Amino acid sequence: MAKQKNSNPEHNEGQVTKAIEEQTAKLPSDIFLWAALGSMGVSLFLQYQGSKHRSLFVGQWAAPFLILGLYNKLVKLEGHD
Repeated sequence: MAKQKNSNPEHNEGQVTKAIEEQTAKLPSDIFLWAALGSMGVSLFLQYQGSKHRSLFVGQWAAPFLILGLYNKLVKLEGHD
């Protein structure tokens, strides 16, 4: 089945978005998974070191890394306008 392009010019992506998607599509998707796991590991280390606030701050990075990984995967599979 052929992929349909968006024929509505009001819903086309801007040049900046296209440039960002072209560059991020070059990154391997597992980088974001490893970044999320790394932030959880650093958070655990900081927790054991007694830096509770820093631990919580770094631990919250995992979700954005996973969301960025999902976005990266969608751009690779679906492309952009």
